Amino acid sequence: MPSTLTENVRKTVLENGLTVLTKEVHTAPVVTVQVWYKVGSRNEEPGVNGIAHQLEHMMFKGTKNRPIQFGRLFSALGSDSNAFTSYDQTAYYGTVERNKLKALLVLEADRMQNSQIEPEQLASEKRVVISELQGYENSPEYRLNRAVMQAVFPNHAYGLPVGGTKADVEKFQVEQVQKYYRNFYSPDNAVLVIVGDFQTANTLETVKEVFGELAKRVRSEERCPESFGTSYPELVEGLRVTPAEGLGVRSKNTFTSSDSALNTPIVLREPGAGRLLQVVYPLPDANQPDVPALDVMDYIFTEGRNSRLYQALVESGLANEVTASVTSLRESGWYEVLVTAGSKQDLKKIDSMLSSAIANVAEKGVTSEEVEQAKTQLIADVILSNRDITSQAMRLGHDQTTAGDYHYTDRYLTAVRLVKPTDVVAVINKYLRKEARTVGFFEPTQKQITEVGDKPDSAQTTENFSPAAPVLLSEVVKYLPPSATDALLAVVGISAGLASPLPRGDAKGERALASGREDIAQVLPEQFKLTNGLRILLLRDNSTPTVTLSGHIQAGTEFDPDNQAGLAAFVAANLLNGTNSKNVLTIAKVLAERGASLDFQAYSEGVHIEGDSLAEDLPILIEVLADVVKNCTFPVKDLELHRQQTLTDLQQELDEPSEVAKRIFVQSIYPKKHPLHTFPTEESLQQIQRQDVIDFKAKHYRPDTTVLALVGDFDLDKVRSLLKNEFGNWEVSGEAPTLKYPPVSMPEKIVSLNPVLPGKAQAVTYMGCTSINRYDHRFHAALVLNQILGGDTLSSRLGAEVRDRQGLSYGIYSYFQALKNAGTFLIEMQTSPEDSTKAIASTRQILQQIHQQGVTALEVETAKCTLISNYNVSLANPEELTDRILINEVYGLDKVELHSFTDKIQKVTLAQVNQAARELLHPDQILAVTAGSSVLAEKSIR
Repeated sequence: MPSTLTENVRKTVLENGLTVLTKEVHTAPVVTVQVWYKVGSRNEEPGVNGIAHQLEHMMFKGTKNRPIQFGRLFSALGSDSNAFTSYDQTAYYGTVERNKLKALLVLEADRMQNSQIEPEQLASEKRVVISELQGYENSPEYRLNRAVMQAVFPNHAYGLPVGGTKADVEKFQVEQVQKYYRNFYSPDNAVLVIVGDFQTANTLETVKEVFGELAKRVRSEERCPESFGTSYPELVEGLRVTPAEGLGVRSKNTFTSSDSALNTPIVLREPGAGRLLQVVYPLPDANQPDVPALDVMDYIFTEGRNSRLYQALVESGLANEVTASVTSLRESGWYEVLVTAGSKQDLKKIDSMLSSAIANVAEKGVTSEEVEQAKTQLIADVILSNRDITSQAMRLGHDQTTAGDYHYTDRYLTAVRLVKPTDVVAVINKYLRKEARTVGFFEPTQKQITEVGDKPDSAQTTENFSPAAPVLLSEVVKYLPPSATDALLAVVGISAGLASPLPRGDAKGERALASGREDIAQVLPEQFKLTNGLRILLLRDNSTPTVTLSGHIQAGTEFDPDNQAGLAAFVAANLLNGTNSKNVLTIAKVLAERGASLDFQAYSEGVHIEGDSLAEDLPILIEVLADVVKNCTFPVKDLELHRQQTLTDLQQELDEPSEVAKRIFVQSIYPKKHPLHTFPTEESLQQIQRQDVIDFKAKHYRPDTTVLALVGDFDLDKVRSLLKNEFGNWEVSGEAPTLKYPPVSMPEKIVSLNPVLPGKAQAVTYMGCTSINRYDHRFHAALVLNQILGGDTLSSRLGAEVRDRQGLSYGIYSYFQALKNAGTFLIEMQTSPEDSTKAIASTRQILQQIHQQGVTALEVETAKCTLISNYNVSLANPEELTDRILINEVYGLDKVELHSFTDKIQKVTLAQVNQAARELLHPDQILAVTAGSSVLAEKSIR
C-alpha cells in the first residue's frame, strides 16, 4: 500500500473542463471507469424531488448514436456496471478486463452528451422508479427517517428523499428531465476516474480523443438551484442500496441530516414490527476540521461490544441493536443514532438512557486507550475498504465531488491520527447538545399475516401478453464501440459465423474477449492438511498490506433439530462471547485494538468464517479464531441476551416481504423432515438451552470438517507454522456427522401462495422449483442458460421484457442455487402490488418460450463471454478470490478449478444449453409466492 491513498494519482483537466483522475494499479488485468457528475438530490426542490434519480435511470435507455439499452452493451463487454444517485453526486461505474477500457470510455462519452429521453421510455422507467420507491416504503426505518429528515431540513434539499416521492415522479415530464440532463451532464460538471491496469500516458491520449470534443453546455453558476437540496442514501441500481459515504468508512444505512431541532419527538404509528428510535444532530460540512474527531467519537460510541452506547443500551437489554454514523456532505452534515428497541421496551426510557450515556461521556471524558483504539479501527477500515480497484476509484470520485479534493481522505487520515481525548469531548459538547437534536419514534401497530394459496394458476395462461423477441447479438455488436467489436467477434464470430456490421477497429491489445483470463496470475493456492484433518489453502498477494480470511465448518442449519430450528445459528453467533481464558469484552478488545474483524455466520450447509486484518496483525486474528472454535464457553448471560435479540430480529424478518416470501417458498418446495425445510420460530428459539448449544458445538465443530483459506501479504512458511501451532491440538473423535437428503418431487401443477403483510407498498415474488446440485453434469450449461434468462436485470430476457420494456419491476433476477446436496431454481422480483399478476404472467410466458423454443447460438456465446469476463473481474477482488478458493475446496473440486472454470464455460454448446432449458425450466410445474399488501389477495393471484 502506498504511503498515501493518492500517491500514484494523477489529475488532468481537459480544455472543456472535464477533470480526469488516473491511478495505475497493476495487481490484476482489470480496470474500472467511473463518471461522477456533480449533481444529486441537493439540486432539487419540492415538486421535482427525485428527478436526478429518474435521470440516472434514463441514462441507460440509449443515445442518438446507440438506441439500445446500455445494460446490454455493458453485459456484452462483461462489465460489472452500475450507477447511483446520492446527495451531492450521480455516478456511473464499470469494471472490466483491461482490454475493454476504451470501449467503456466511448460509451460513457456518448451518453454524456447524446442520451435520448423519449416519452414512451420515460413512462416505462417511471414505473420502475416507483416500484423501487415502494421497496423503500416497506421499511419502517426509511419511513421514520423521511419524517425526521423533513423536520430537520425544512428549507434545504437534504430534507427530501434522494430517490424522490411517488407523487413527484408520477408528474415528471420529458421536458423537465431533458432540462436537467442539459444543465448538469456536461464535461465541466463531471469527474472521470480510471483506476487499474493501464499506462497513464496512453490512456490520457485516449481520454482526450474520446472526451476532448465534448462541449461545455452552460456556465456552472447557472446550474444549481441552491435554495433547496435533498437527502437519503446512495441508491444503487440493481437491487442494492449503498448508504452515502461520509468520511467514516462504516457506510451504515443513514437517511438523516440536521439543520434544525425539534423538541417534541416525531411519532409514527404505522404497520410494522419493532420499535425504533432515531436521533439526529446537526454537524458541519465535509471540509470542516471537526469531522475527524467526530468520526473517532462515533467509533467510541458504537463500534463493537466495548462501545459506550452498546454497553448502555444493548448489554442492559433495553435495545436489540444500536448503530450510528457521521455523514459529511458538501453543504452540511449530521450524526444519526438509530436504536432498535428490545422486546416490550419503552422508547422514552431508551431515549432517556441514550441522552444520559452521551451526557456522561461529555462530563467524564474518554480515555486515551479508547481514542487510540477508535483511531486504529478507523484507519484500518479505510485501508481494508480500499483493496479492490472499484473501491479505490469510488473514494477518489467521492472525495473530488463532495469535498472538491481527491486528496481529501489522505488529509483526513492525517488529522485522525492527531485526535486527542480532549478533541472528542469538545465535539460532543459542541454538537451533541440535547436542544440541537431531532428525535423520531416508530411505534408499530398490530399486524396480522394472512395467506391465500394452493390454487391452480389458471389466470396466468389467459393473460393477454406476448413477450418481445430477444434482441439479437448482431444488434448489440452494431452499437458496441469498434475497439470492442473485434474482441467480441473474435470469440462469438468463429462459432456463430457472424460478420461484423461495423468496420473493424484497431485490434491491438484486444484480440479476444477472454484475453484477460490469460493474464490473471495462474498461481494456485498452496494446500496442506494438519494431522487432525484441518484443510488450509494459502495464496500470497502483497499488493496491499492486508490479509483476507475465509473459512467453512460443516455445522450449518441443515443439522438443526425439528423442534430447535435456529440452533446452528445460535452456536455460530455466540462463539465470540467468551473462552476459557477470555471473556467477551476481552475478545472484542483484542480485535478492536488492531482494527481486525472476525465473524461467524450459519447457513444451510455450513458456518462461514469471515475475517480480515492488516498483515502485521494476522497472528492476532488466527489466535482469536483458534481460541473461540476450540475453547468457547457460551456464558448464560450472553446466550439469553442473544436469544432476546434473535426473537426481536425474527419479528422484523416476518414483517419483510422478501423474508416472508423466501421462507414460504422454501418450505413449500422442501417438505417437512427435509434439512432445508426448517426455519426458526419463536417456539423453536425458546426451546434452545445452553446444554443444547454446548452439545451441538462439540458434535459439529471439528477440524476434519473445517477449511480455511487465506489470501494476503504474508510469508508462507511463517503462516503454516502459525496455523499448525494454533490448530494442531484441536482434537477430533469418531466420524463426522452426515445427512442424507431425501428426494423431492416437483409440483404437479402451478401453485401460488399470497401471504398478506399489511401496510407494504411493494410486493416481492419468488418463483421456482427444485433443481440441480453443484455436481450435476449440466451445471455449467445451466449457468449460461441463467445468464440469458435472468442473470442481469437489464440485459437478460426477463430484465429486457419485464423491467425494461414493461416497467413492471425495479429488479428481476433468476438463479440456479446449486448446493452440495440439493439445488433450487428461483426467480426473484419486486413489483407494485397491482402489477404482480401481470409480471408473473409475463415471466411464465418467457419461461415457456425458452423451454419450448430454446435460445440462440449468439445468445449463448454472448452469455459465455459475459460470465468469463465477470469471473475474471471478480478474481481481482481479494474477498471474492478468497471465497472462491474456499468454496472450491469445500465442494471437493479439483484445485485447478480456480482457473479452469472459464474453460468449462467456454466449452458449453448451444445444444447443451437448450437441453438444460428443456430439462430444468418447468413453467407448468412451478411455485410462486408473492408477499405484500392485501391488494394481491383481492386480485386473486393464482
